[in-house]
Amino acid sequence: MGKYDFDKVIDRRGTGALKTDALKERFGHDGLTPLWVADMDFETPPFVVSALKRRMEHPVFGYTVEPEDYWPTVMKWIYEHHGWKVKREWLTYIPGIVKGIGMVINAFLGPEDKVIIQPPVYHPFRLVPQGNGRKIVYNPLKENKDGTYSMDFSNLEEVCDESCRLLILSNPHNPAGIVWPRENLERLAKFCHSRGIIVISDEIHCDMALYGHKHIPFASVCPEAAQCSITFAAPSKTFNIAGIVSSYAIVPCRELREKFYGWLTANELNDAPIFSPIATIAAFKEGEEWRREMLEYIEGNIEYIVDYCAREIPAIRPLRPQASFLVWLDCRALGLLHDELVSLFVEKAGLALNDGEMFNPGGEGFMRMNVASSRKVLERAMEQLRNAVEAISRLRSK
Repeated sequence: MGKYDFDKVIDRRGTGALKTDALKERFGHDGLTPLWVADMDFETPPFVVSALKRRMEHPVFGYTVEPEDYWPTVMKWIYEHHGWKVKREWLTYIPGIVKGIGMVINAFLGPEDKVIIQPPVYHPFRLVPQGNGRKIVYNPLKENKDGTYSMDFSNLEEVCDESCRLLILSNPHNPAGIVWPRENLERLAKFCHSRGIIVISDEIHCDMALYGHKHIPFASVCPEAAQCSITFAAPSKTFNIAGIVSSYAIVPCRELREKFYGWLTANELNDAPIFSPIATIAAFKEGEEWRREMLEYIEGNIEYIVDYCAREIPAIRPLRPQASFLVWLDCRALGLLHDELVSLFVEKAGLALNDGEMFNPGGEGFMRMNVASSRKVLERAMEQLRNAVEAISRLRSK
């Protein structure tokens, strides 16, 4: 029995939580079991809450400066967990990772420049460049026989032209939960560096490697990676503080750093709001025991989903993630069209998941399930899903 209680069921409805209070708008029903947007239903760690409460005891919330131990704490965490010795001048606050992608696009890319993404992948990787008027180039991941994925470097050579100026890397990968091997990252770095392509490495799930896997920061794998990359990370996924925007950028290359950080400074976009450093310091100084217990609980939830599907719903095949609390469900054996698959989960099972087509080409027939909830919630959800699948099977057999 651990120190922290992850079995506790917490009702988030009526708190303004996107996960619960946007169900009607996003899915057409407000009574669904929410297993979609990527935050956790566990209580935010008590040491983070206590640190915020201590600051709120002071009655003035005016302009602030960054605490002296803010960046040293971040640097220490990165080194101890990922073996990457980051220098202070490489770091700055950014007001969100998705926002950061848009900032890089506006700081570095012209209107005719293209952005490479590797689908199926987190949908803002497509939406943000398109919203900023840039063209998307797809370098789809290769699906292996066991359901895992690999980078397709042959295809990357084919699709990359002189207009490709940016590649957005999901590391670890969302939605498939891949912890990319060093040799893949190094090969990608050398390819992009040789062609003058900047790599944004979204590493927001870096502290959630599972089953003994170890995250490797992209910029750390070789000199070429350090010279062509902008890394984004945050404690928000790991410690369930997404509503307290606590993201930061790491840019080892002086030329990239001066241009990007100069742009951020000119637009006053790199000043951390009052609670972000406080939450970050508390999480990184006091959070290791909580993090370990949380990951152990997540692993148990994943195993429950995998075992349940194998036993009760064999037509749904979960891909066991190597990182994060997101499980990529292969539902193609159900033989349903996209709208039918969504209806199965929403209308018949009463579950809110992200549908695979959202994650661009290669996501068809998949659903993404967030398993960062109490086991009781997942047990009920899987029973609802089994009943829904059995119901459509009975209809087909008539």
